[in-house]
Amino acid sequence: MVETIMPESKPTFDLQDPKLYLNRELGLLEFQRRVLDESVDLRWPLLERVKFLSIFGSNMDEFFMVRVGGLKMQIAEGVVDFSPDGLTPAEQVAAIRKLATELLKSGHEL
Repeated sequence: MVETIMPESKPTFDLQDPKLYLNRELGLLEFQRRVLDESVDLRWPLLERVKFLSIFGSNMDEFFMVRVGGLKMQIAEGVVDFSPDGLTPAEQVAAIRKLATELLKSGHEL
């Protein structure tokens, strides 16, 4: 017979800790990276890969119009509140700029 040993106490988590959360805008950009990756996957027929590239472009347009536009409005209004992951709107825009530049460069090289 196997004996199960139970821990004496349960671990506790501080749910206010920003390290426990992902940034939704950066997460959406990571999703766009996966869409872009599908456009270079040779297992897909050429037309399907072109569709993935088109979806990537359309999604990035919408992302900048809606998500980045909203963050820039927050910056213009002086909002300095932290998102759940601990970033201010200005910090989010800086992180988005870095990641989006990389993704758009990859997309244009195809």
